[in-house]
Amino acid sequence: MERRNRSLKALKELIYIDSLDSDLKAQSLEKWVEEYLSKSSIEEFDLELSNLQKLSELFYKNINFLKQHNKDMKHQIDNYKKIREFLK
Repeated sequence: MERRNRSLKALKELIYIDSLDSDLKAQSLEKWVEEYLSKSSIEEFDLELSNLQKLSELFYKNINFLKQHNKDMKHQIDNYKKIREFLK
């Protein structure tokens, strides 16, 4: 029962995180992964099929979000470097 409660809590948090702005969303996803996936596997989640499907959709959606966010941040850092070099 404890594993199921933890799994439901993780799902609810992931649903909430999905509604946040991009910078806050990225930070929250990092904390979520550290809390729920650093010590255990996603295979240990105990959810009903519908909740498991929702979790997998959000999981992969957020993986794609993080990839895009990473590219955007890299582009922004590159622009800052160019501006700094120009100002020197």
